[in-house]
Amino acid sequence: MLQNGEGRLLNNRYQLLERFGSGGMAIVYRARDILLDRYVAIKVLRDDRTHDAEFDEQFRHEARAVANLTHPNLVTVYDFGFDNGQPFIVMELVPGTDLKSLLHKRGRFTVDEAIPLIVQACAGIGYAHRAGLVHCDVKPHNMLVTPDNRLKVTDFGIARALATISPDERTDVVWGSPQYFAPEQAAGHIPSPASDVYSLGIVLYEMLTGTLPFTASTAEELARLHLNADPMPPSEYVPDIPKPLEEIILKVLSKEPSARYRTADQLGRVLMNFGTQRAEPAPSTPISTPRPEPIPKYLWEEPPQPAPAADTEPLDIDWLSVGLGLAAVALVIGLVPFWMWVYFTYNPPIK
Repeated sequence: MLQNGEGRLLNNRYQLLERFGSGGMAIVYRARDILLDRYVAIKVLRDDRTHDAEFDEQFRHEARAVANLTHPNLVTVYDFGFDNGQPFIVMELVPGTDLKSLLHKRGRFTVDEAIPLIVQACAGIGYAHRAGLVHCDVKPHNMLVTPDNRLKVTDFGIARALATISPDERTDVVWGSPQYFAPEQAAGHIPSPASDVYSLGIVLYEMLTGTLPFTASTAEELARLHLNADPMPPSEYVPDIPKPLEEIILKVLSKEPSARYRTADQLGRVLMNFGTQRAEPAPSTPISTPRPEPIPKYLWEEPPQPAPAADTEPLDIDWLSVGLGLAAVALVIGLVPFWMWVYFTYNPPIK
């Protein structure tokens, strides 16, 4: 058991220093990699689960897939392994606060604050989708916000590799968090990238309104609401939410996966375009009116390189030298007739 795991050495390499997070499936520690002499975060899966060879093999397969993900909006996975049969994952130690804690502290975010953060979440999760992974547990607890407002998605602990999912797969075990999982996850169907999109929509809804679209006292009731109930439009809580943004959110929260955006990349681009349009001043807007900064496109493409500055410095012309040069040319041209007279005087033409 790791209820008091501080000081333990995993695989003779990782020293657990302090516990700073826990969930239903794992405990997270700040740790030190004594081989590379650096601080890391280590998530140790709780050992009160049933150990079996199939679980361990799936853990290895999907941990390797997650470890291959490299993106500025994903927490980097450095290593994984087993210590006395107990799985653990070694990750980048990110300074900052999880988004759920920020929501508890602030209540809600403005549109101009929320959109850039959720676009970054879409960029990271969209990259995972392109790599063939579904996160399956998207929620604000798994989004870390650094002091410079860089968002990093973490905790791919129950991520599913698309290649391992059977089209007719069903399960009695519902993975994910009941407040944020998609209707198809609640029903025990296979997850898809559209399932992560639904969860991103729940997170955005909570960021803008300060509340979840569905609340209940039990996980079973929450699952029923995700499956059958329509969410309250966000404008019922915050009347000044732009209508186009509300339509995007309600589309993302559709019960049918096919009615949503298919991947997080698609949702991110829609939100990025929405944010860019909001940042463009209307024709009647005075120049002095401050406008929100447009969302940078570096999240999906290389940043544009600045064009080389034009050489606009005036030419430094020495007019005295120019005048003397012209005078010398005129003098030479004026001597041409004189030299011709001298030549023909001493070399008269033969008659």
